[in-house]
Order: sequence, then structure tokens, then C-alpha cells
Amino acid sequence: MTLPALLSMRSMSDLPRLVSVPAFVRWGIRIDTAPAGVWLALLAAALWPTWLWMGRRMLDGSDDPLGLLALAALGWLAWRSRHRLRAAPPLGWLAVALAGAVLATAVQGMLPALAVSLLALLALAAGLAAFLPATVATAPMFGLSVLALPLLASLQFYAGFPLRVITAEASRWLLMASHVVERSGASLRVDGHLVIVDAPCSGVQMAWFGYFTACAVTLYLARGNRAFLTRLPAVSVLVLGGNIVRNTILVAAEASGRHLPGWAHEGVGLIVLAAVCGAIAWVMSRPERKRHV
Repeated sequence: MTLPALLSMRSMSDLPRLVSVPAFVRWGIRIDTAPAGVWLALLAAALWPTWLWMGRRMLDGSDDPLGLLALAALGWLAWRSRHRLRAAPPLGWLAVALAGAVLATAVQGMLPALAVSLLALLALAAGLAAFLPATVATAPMFGLSVLALPLLASLQFYAGFPLRVITAEASRWLLMASHVVERSGASLRVDGHLVIVDAPCSGVQMAWFGYFTACAVTLYLARGNRAFLTRLPAVSVLVLGGNIVRNTILVAAEASGRHLPGWAHEGVGLIVLAAVCGAIAWVMSRPERKRHV
């Protein structure tokens, strides 16, 4: 017989002896009846390298601190449900949370910090899914965990230029009715005036706010996963359409020969952003249709 088998048999034989020890039994009962908040706090504490990296990245100016809003939304969700946390959480979600936390710890220094932090935050979301009431939709909760990452700079680097080209091309089609427009890359020449569609016009930040609104409204109104997932395409269309409208307005104003001050650019952007987020909130707030069998 092998050594592991012998050790296993010995541990099994010692189990009845341990169960008869009052201190061991009390220790087991304390673990089994520990409040859900304790387990969630321990899970969050185990992911401290992620919080340290995220804090440094936000403070050094390399990314926008918008992820704090998503973290605050997750914290608010846990606090609002604190009196309804499950005493017997599903083992599947607990296993995912534990595996994610262990994996995020094991790959520290082996994978990019952003990828490690993604694993850690998904593990935290799985832990929340285990203890929060079953009526809480998990899909928007995982969405908030992704949005909590400091990823805007990375999205701008990898997806910014393609989004700017798409936006410039769409604006060209809209402006062709009343202007002579040519596009070269992410730049437009409107009636002889060269207008560059720069990084802020890529729509990355508008996309972040749009999806954040979708996740937050879904959780606040207690909509289900099906309603959230089936309405995500509408969110994408609203974000892309809003960014095209904003860019078209600004390009038309610049091409008219009247240079807009910075506050006017910001004002147009905020108005369109408010309209897009309001439309997304309306889409997500609509009651779910009941399926007839």
C-alpha cells in the first residue's frame, strides 16, 4: 500500500477521535456559522495585491479613477442585501471564488497585472454571488467587477483608433448632405477645413458610463439576468450612436470656421452623455416580459 493511502486511512481513523473533542467541535461550529460578511471580508483581504496595484495605477495618473464608482456600486449592493445574505451559499459559486482567488495569487508576476486583477475581481464577484440572495442578477454584478478595473487607458490604446475611424466615417455620411467631406484615417476634411477626431472622441469613456448605467440600473431595480443580457445590444447601439452624434456636432462646428472654446466641447459631450445614459436607464428599467409556455 502506498504512503498517501496509509496517511489517508490514518486521518480517517483519527476523525472519530477528533469529533469527540469538544474544542474541535466548537471550532467547527464557529466556522460553519460564521457570518457571510466575515467570509466576504476574508476573500477581499486575500486579494490585497490587486487593491494595491489598482490604487497605485489610479493615483499615478496613468488611468481614470472611474473604477471606484463600480467598486462603490458593488459595496452598496452588498450593504443593501446585508440582512438577506444566504447562510448556506451554493458550493459552486464558493468553489469558483476560491479557485479564482488562488489562481490570482499563483500567477502574480507571471501574467500582466491587469489580467491578474481581472481574475481577482471576478473571484470577488463569485463570492458575492454565493452569499447574496438568489434574486440578485449575477451578470450585471460581474459586469461591475470588470468595470472596476483601471482599464480605460488600455482600451484607449488598443481600441481607441478603430473606434475613432468608425466614428469619423459615420460622421462623414451624416455631414455629406450639406458639406463636402473627405475622410483620411481618423481625420475629416470638411469644406476644406481639416478636423481631427482625437482620442476623447473615441467614445471609450461614454461606453464605460453606458455599461455602468446598465449594470447599476439592473441591480437597483432587481431585474434578471435575461433582461440584462438581452438588452446589452441596445446599450451598445445607444453608446455608438451617441458618440457619433456628439462627434458630428463638434466637427460641423469646427468646420464652420468658428473655433469652439473648451467649455463648449465639454458641454456638448456632457449633454449627449446624459441623454445616452438616460436612454440606457429607460431601456434597462422596462419590466421583463413574461414568457408563455
